[in-house]
Formats: sequence, structure tokens, C-alpha cells
Amino acid sequence: MISVQERKKILSAGKPKPRDVPWWGEVNFGGWYTEAEIEAAVKAIRDSMHWSKGLGPRPKEVTEFEEKLAEYCGARHALALTNCGAGLDLAARALGLGPGDEVICPAINYKASQLVVIDRGAKVVFCETDPATLNLDPEDVEKRMTSRTRAIIPVHQTGLSAPMDELEEIANRHPHPVYGPPKIIGDAARAAGAGYKGGKVGGTGWATSFSFHSQKLMTTLGEGGALVTNDTELAGKVRDMIFYGGEHGWGMNFRMNKVQAAVGIVQLERLDEMIAARRKVALRRHSLLEGVSELVLPSEPDGYYHAYYVYPILVQPQWAGKKRDEILRIMEERYGIVCSVTNRPVYQRWSYIAEKCGTPILPVTEDIGQRLFCPPIHPQFTEEQEMYIVAALLETIDTVRS
Repeated sequence: MISVQERKKILSAGKPKPRDVPWWGEVNFGGWYTEAEIEAAVKAIRDSMHWSKGLGPRPKEVTEFEEKLAEYCGARHALALTNCGAGLDLAARALGLGPGDEVICPAINYKASQLVVIDRGAKVVFCETDPATLNLDPEDVEKRMTSRTRAIIPVHQTGLSAPMDELEEIANRHPHPVYGPPKIIGDAARAAGAGYKGGKVGGTGWATSFSFHSQKLMTTLGEGGALVTNDTELAGKVRDMIFYGGEHGWGMNFRMNKVQAAVGIVQLERLDEMIAARRKVALRRHSLLEGVSELVLPSEPDGYYHAYYVYPILVQPQWAGKKRDEILRIMEERYGIVCSVTNRPVYQRWSYIAEKCGTPILPVTEDIGQRLFCPPIHPQFTEEQEMYIVAALLETIDTVRS
């Protein structure tokens, strides 16, 4: 931990000027580019300069990116898409999800998975969150299984894998009377490259959808995503739907373009390196904040490899609500650091979700929503920037404590 004298010295020097990485605001910036991505993008453009180049629905860059992503995740198939939400939507459509069906989702989440279920006319069944991991709680999931449950959508929250083996076991214990065990559809928008029991997120479950938006752990020119699966039948259905249904049925255009894919190949090659750098920052932060009794730092269960999309901290229960909010206010107003709350319960944040899904009684989830905050983190933070964030947080805790 930084001594009181050290942190006062750090803070008296003022907020460090941004260098390579801007760090104000609540955005946790994700992957970054090197000359290799620039060269790959330029080459893909140059290769398309003649009018006859690039014809057909699947450029070679896209095919190569898909093959490399599937191999990386330990899955049989990967399908490059416009974004993560498209992957969740396509999986729901391929499942034939519809009215009368139920899908279990955590409420500590972004709203993408709920919107997909709502769009298909199915019912969202919210479940509790495990405070230790911020992922959905398997015990609570099992309590909410019914004869109408068609799917579970775990969010690999904050860069940490959901407990996939437990969810598969629960699904097998509670088969749907017509369709068999409910499908596990992973929302891995924030977890590309995270590890789970010797493999990577995406290697287990029926389907997993990734985001390659600029904020995420790797990026393909601002937007992009992919669906990975071990189910060959699902891959075939989704492949058709990506390009107007092929010869078989419904579809639209959800294809990633060749320049994005060319950049994605390079980003994928660098992903482990980028996550290792992010973990280095997170683990240094652990050491500097360890022992602050008011804070519960993020955990990493045995067999998991946290990618730290954000650095999630919980205040102790007695600091929930007003004192947590006071931390957010002081950090921003006094030190210029905006901490995100990633995420509040979706039915509290968005009235549309509450209107369509209801407002369940989830005491653990709502307690987490009042205790959670995430100081900004990025692998390219300088030591000066990182020490300023930690010093500011320690000083803020002292202020609120007094």
C-alpha cells in the first residue's frame, strides 16, 4: 500500500497529463493498434483495388480470421459478424426461441441479452449474481429452471469466465420436455481471451458471442464481433442467416468486411500479450489496495484467467449506496477520475427493460448494484497514471471514512 506521505506527494503534483492513452471519463479503452494492423488494413485495401477483386460473400481475410479465432478459442467454428449483439440474436433465432419460452439471464449486465429475448417474444427470467465473481450464481439459476427454460445466457462479466461446467450440469439435470437440455449461449462481449479451466472462453457452451468494439479487449476498426460454436448444425444455420438466409430461409447482412478481418487477424495474434499487460496493471493495483478494509477487490477462482476488462471493486455492505456514491463524486470532482458502475441491474437502469421484463426481487443483485464501482484501467497506463489513480482512491476512502 502507498503510505499517506507518498500519496499526498503524488496528488500534490496534480493529475498526470494523458500520453498515449486518454484516461478521463468512464470508458475503459480496449485493444490498441500497432503498425502491423495498419499494414494489414492497407494491404487488404490494395488487394481490392481492381474492380474484380473482393467479389463473393466470404473474402479470404474473413475466412482466415474465422479459422484462427476458432482455433484460438478451441472451438470447431467461428463466424465473423458485425457486432456481438448480432451473434446473440442469431443464436436465439437458430434456437427457434419464441413465445412461451424462458431464458435465464443475470441482471448485473448490459441490456443486450435481454433485448434479444424480448425481440423473440420469449420471457426473461432474471437470476442472482455471485458477489465474489460478479457472474451469475449457478445455485440461483437452478432454482429458476422450469419446463419452459430453453436457454441460459451467462455473461462472462468484467473479463472473468462464467462457471460453464456448472451451468452445463444444471441444463442436463433439467431438460426441456421437447427440446432437451437448455442451451448455454455465452455473452463474451467483455471476455475475449479470458481463460477457463485450461482453455479459452468460447471453447464450451452451445454458442459464444464476442464483441470487437473499440472499448473491448481486442478490436476490429471500431465495431465487429463473432459467434463461435462446436455445433456444426448451428454454424450452418448462422452462416446462412449472416448473408440473407442463403438458399434456405430468413437472413440479413451481418458480415464483417475484409479490412476489419485483416486487422482482426493481427489483433488476435496480439490478444494474449494485450491481456497480459492488462493483468500486470490489475495485479499491481491489487498489491497497492490490498488491506483497505472498506474494499473488496476482484477475485480469480482456481482454473480461471481474468482478463480484467474492468477492475471491479465492491465496497463493504455498510458502505453501500450513499458512501459508494460519495466515492464516485469525490474521485470525479476532486481528482478528475470518473469511475464506472459496470453494471447496475438492467431493470433499474433502463425503463424499457423494466417495462418488458418486470422488476424482480433480487436482493443480492441490488446490493451489488449499490456497492460496485470500477476505476479506469488500461494496459498502457503509465506507472505515474496508475499511482495517481490509486493515491486518489486511498485519499478518497480516508475522506469518506472520516
